[in-house]
Amino acid sequence: MWSSFLNGARHRQVFALALPMVLSNITVPLLGLVDTIVIGHLEHAYYLGGVAVGATIISLIFWLLGFLRMSTTGLAAQAVGAGDSERLLQVLARGLLLAWGLALMILLVQQPLMDLAFWLVGGSSEVQLYGRDYVMIRIWSAPAALTNLVLLGWLLGNQNARAPMLLLILGNGANILLDIWFVLGLGWQVKGAAAASVLADYLAMALGAWLVWRTLQSRGVMPAADFWQRTLHLAAFKRLLGLNRDIFIRALCLQLCFAFMTFQGARLGDEVLAANAVLMNFLMFISFGLDGFAYAVEAMVGKAVGARDRVGFRLACGLNLFWGGVVAVLFTLVFALAGDLLIGLITNISAVRNQALQYLPWLVLMPLAACWCFILDGIFIGTTRGREMRDMMLLSTAGVFFPVWWLAQELGNHGLWLAMLCFMLARGLTLGWAWWRLDRRQGFMDHDDVMRETNDV
Repeated sequence: MWSSFLNGARHRQVFALALPMVLSNITVPLLGLVDTIVIGHLEHAYYLGGVAVGATIISLIFWLLGFLRMSTTGLAAQAVGAGDSERLLQVLARGLLLAWGLALMILLVQQPLMDLAFWLVGGSSEVQLYGRDYVMIRIWSAPAALTNLVLLGWLLGNQNARAPMLLLILGNGANILLDIWFVLGLGWQVKGAAAASVLADYLAMALGAWLVWRTLQSRGVMPAADFWQRTLHLAAFKRLLGLNRDIFIRALCLQLCFAFMTFQGARLGDEVLAANAVLMNFLMFISFGLDGFAYAVEAMVGKAVGARDRVGFRLACGLNLFWGGVVAVLFTLVFALAGDLLIGLITNISAVRNQALQYLPWLVLMPLAACWCFILDGIFIGTTRGREMRDMMLLSTAGVFFPVWWLAQELGNHGLWLAMLCFMLARGLTLGWAWWRLDRRQGFMDHDDVMRETNDV
């Protein structure tokens, strides 16, 4: 195994999967920046506030449904590893049916969902008005946005990171161009920003469908005579829903901790809130760098599990943990040596800069604490071990984040950042323990996971 680890071809395989996802992730903050610039050039601040609130609500809904991509990646990768084309097609069909069902539910309950969201968010009457205008249009992208999650996950599970990169770059690139045209060119204001996002999602869906069709053609995949009977089997769907339920609970816990960080920071004053927002932007960039290797390990370990290749599985884990650690060290060095400069690029408000510099040491440590949980998350996603992910996240949230914050309240915002650092460490340690326990008894290889449902029905 050591000789395989030193094999340059293995490392190139990691980067062939990781780099395209890192590059495509860069378009996400770029889209947010263009949105802010375009809407920020309108005559009133409440336009920008309305778009910010509306986009946050929509993004949260779609982000919580990210289990569609995660489960599809793991299941598709395992099908590829097993060389089972029929199962690969079933993974796609079940994922799409689930995505369309959830999209229909969102559209049916959009009014009460919107009322609840805006009641929780608050804001001025103008922000509420334009925020609702944005959401009422943007919500109609749900079928395309959820379909894109499945298509992206399925393509990545096929060990193809370039296709998801094209999907994300086209979608976000089209959104940027349409944003400028609709808002500034046609004068549609907030409704133009929402319409641009909707149209871009459907354009991306069309490209994604074409990329999937090409992949199926190249693999020569054709549905069997009893394809739909086996695909729609109730037991198979129940197992798929169980996996997605566990990943959803994990996402809720993660979002709860980040939301608590924001809300609790707001109680400590506007300057602390603004400083935390600046530093959380850097945390977002950490995630962009590490997510690429998390995506890579999802595809690689899923394929190894499907092929029952224990050596390949361990090698995929080791390679991505190694490179995740290297990237974490680089981020730590950048923040330690140039943190002051980077903060100055984001804000020129001296009070906010001083506050951010005060808490910068926590951010310097964050990559070293967080890199392991990013990669281990990818390992458990690729092996479709949703229950372990759920349990370790619940333990890290209820057993570490909130107790540490409670005990460190006298430290103020330092206590918040201490809780976040311990939370990231706990996620890595608990997932690492779960990985060791499963690998010791070959649980990853013997796991009767959702992937194996094709053999059961």
